[in-house]
Amino acid sequence: MAKQPFTVVYEDNHLLVVNKAAGVLVQGDRTGDKTLTDYCKDYIAKKYEKPGAVFLHPVHRLDRPVSGLVVFARTSKALERMMLMFKKREIFKVYWAIVKKRPKDVIGKLTHYLVKDEERNVTEVFEREEPGSKRADLDYKRLGKLNDHWLVEVRPKTGRPHQIRVQLAAMGCPIRGDLRYGFAKPNPDASINLHAFHLVFLHPVKKEKLYLRAALPEEPFWEQYLEFEKVKAQDQHLENTYSG
Repeated sequence: MAKQPFTVVYEDNHLLVVNKAAGVLVQGDRTGDKTLTDYCKDYIAKKYEKPGAVFLHPVHRLDRPVSGLVVFARTSKALERMMLMFKKREIFKVYWAIVKKRPKDVIGKLTHYLVKDEERNVTEVFEREEPGSKRADLDYKRLGKLNDHWLVEVRPKTGRPHQIRVQLAAMGCPIRGDLRYGFAKPNPDASINLHAFHLVFLHPVKKEKLYLRAALPEEPFWEQYLEFEKVKAQDQHLENTYSG
């Protein structure tokens, strides 16, 4: 049976937040493959029996091989406000990544300067500012080791293309399955082990705080890391910690 392209995590008149499966495009590219946006529009049209065009726009993107939370706006007001919140870095993001090599520090910060090559769809990383580069910052914590791989929690401060993938690779810790940034072999399903796990933000209309979590992929390699969730629940090492 084919894997579901998404599951709904949160839904109201203003927002639709889903847990995207790895391998699904958020928005169209040259492949012409059906996108997460298309799947979610179909879902809204069917559920609410909407005969015409459905207004639904992604507020941000996840790379195709990455799983986890994607936020869609269902109204133009929500879209404008959510995009501003992302731009102003008012969205608190948590990712889990699995790497082969042990990160040097238990808790660390990474700052690099990134240049995206749109033609090759690759991001180059530099230690110092270069012409056309954009600064990328993230915090990380080493959560533990299982099956000869390390689980790393990543909290990006900026939202650059391929940021987490290229910054961890620059540290010598490419993400499992990520051939583009130096991992030795692919995952069987062409995914990479990077998951957008939590989002915390103020609802753009209701002004209540949302704490959203995307379950780990139902895949044996990922599922063994569920035991680290209790570690996460007790984690108070950075500002902006959250419940759940």
